[in-house]
Amino acid sequence: MLIRKSLATLLLALPALGLAATPVLPVPYKVSSAIPEVMRFSELSQVRIQGWLGDRIDANERSRLLVVDTDPLLAGYLKKPGKQEWIGEHVGKWLDAATLAWAYSGDPALKEKLDRVAAQLMGAQEPDGYLGTYLPAQRFGLFPGADWDVWSHAYNMIGLLSYYRYTGNESALAAVRRVCDLLIATFPSQKSILAAGTHEGMAATSVLEPVVELYRLTGDRRYLEFAHYIVRAYDEPGGPAIVQTLLKGMGVNRTANGKAYEMLANLMGICDLARVTGDRRLLEAVTNAWTDIVRNRLYLTGTASLFEHFSQDHELPNSDDDHVGETCVTTTWIQLNLKLLELTGGAAFADEVERSLYNHLSAAQNPRGDDWCYFTPLDGTKHYDKGITCCHSSGPRALALAPESAYLQGEGMLYVNTFEPSRVRFLLGDQAVELVQETGFPRIGQSVVTVHAPRAVRFALRIRVPGWAAPLRIGDQEFGAGWATVREKTWNDNDQVHFTYSLRGRVIRGEYANFSRVAFAWGPYVLAADAIRNPGLESLEALPMNAVVEPSLLDTKVGLQFSAKATRPWDGKEVSVELVPFADAGSSGGQYSVWLRTGG
Repeated sequence: MLIRKSLATLLLALPALGLAATPVLPVPYKVSSAIPEVMRFSELSQVRIQGWLGDRIDANERSRLLVVDTDPLLAGYLKKPGKQEWIGEHVGKWLDAATLAWAYSGDPALKEKLDRVAAQLMGAQEPDGYLGTYLPAQRFGLFPGADWDVWSHAYNMIGLLSYYRYTGNESALAAVRRVCDLLIATFPSQKSILAAGTHEGMAATSVLEPVVELYRLTGDRRYLEFAHYIVRAYDEPGGPAIVQTLLKGMGVNRTANGKAYEMLANLMGICDLARVTGDRRLLEAVTNAWTDIVRNRLYLTGTASLFEHFSQDHELPNSDDDHVGETCVTTTWIQLNLKLLELTGGAAFADEVERSLYNHLSAAQNPRGDDWCYFTPLDGTKHYDKGITCCHSSGPRALALAPESAYLQGEGMLYVNTFEPSRVRFLLGDQAVELVQETGFPRIGQSVVTVHAPRAVRFALRIRVPGWAAPLRIGDQEFGAGWATVREKTWNDNDQVHFTYSLRGRVIRGEYANFSRVAFAWGPYVLAADAIRNPGLESLEALPMNAVVEPSLLDTKVGLQFSAKATRPWDGKEVSVELVPFADAGSSGGQYSVWLRTGG
């Protein structure tokens, strides 16, 4: 606790400049990483994002996390059994998202609600550590019909560990320890953990991630040993064989039963186990899965899954009927990329986070911030729901995480990973440093980053250059995709870095299922034709293949709006389509389409 207080004192050396008046710093880990992180995320209380993405982040807290009725989320704990077999997962997800959102905003109303819900959940824990919604005769898969009990405990562990890390509440840590102690006493002595979860056991083995997190926070090797047991269980008869299958180079669609959400949840735990053990074979399995998803199973908009499973190679249909892009999958895909970014520093992982945040994740969120889609087609309509679903609980977690990766810190290096108007505060040695970015994004490709520091400080600066932004220019230097580097130098208060980057419309030619179609993009945004702006969208005249032009930004102050025009060579008729970001399309309930037909 002394370390946390001293860091807070140093960070307060700078004026608040819109950041939290009192830094909220997480409880440090007791176990260091055997695979050292190349970069570290900024502290949530020390970063502020504005602009388009900032509005989405704020709406997530203001219109969802702060106001949602948590009584139905707790009902299954207060009166067993719950209404759904998996009803127990929702309160843990809310605790995780709300904790991150409070650490970011410092909102006292959200903190009061957070404390109350955490106390209610912990108050439902039974003397033996059980913290679920099942009756005694149906617990932990030891009896029929209990396939989601360990799964729900996993999310309670995640939510309470997040709450502990940012509040220091020791009761939350103690509650999680009792949960894990019960799991250790149950598996495998009474039954294999595979029997406690569906999808070849992956629902239950996804508890790996919070088990490793508990080990990192306590240093108790019993939890590390239990994590190793879970990974060994993968290879039991009938098990998912996740690591071995991926190490053989087989695709995620041929791993276990291909269930996307549960597999990605396991991959996050495998990634963290690699982190604390130094076992790079585990990390290789995860990166093999990542490569396969990006090459063969990833939608243009940054999601995967078809009917909740990883599809066959390049099988990426777009319609309502195809159950495209489960929001739980989009969320865990973002979370996995964040872990890989932290461990490797690879710009490609940051690119994928950006792709998902600006497109499929935000497309699943109602722009008001209150409701979410379970599935979000690229061509069709959006079905926002108010019910208690896994996706309605998952989506807010990813948006609550978004601020921490906007800026990162490495050894003697600060990283700029956003073009949004924003600010961040870091600690370099005993020196507090703040970066403030003013930008023309998303309308103009230029930014200026100003350094604020009480005294001169040395560091290098890196700015991520996604493919759409290349080339990025700093002075007379030009950088392609990856990281643009300003070499280590001494910075004084109010020093600035000016940079420009490509920000224009793009035409994307379709392949496989989208052959003879085109999609449009602007910067990180995939665009869509919304029927409300294009009457008769379903019968929209085909855009001529050889005459399609890049979309142009319309001069309007009301959101982002674009137009693509082309002249048909066979009759000279001008064809035009009005476009908006996929994230904003269909919000009024109408039809929209990302991929448009071409002809001629």
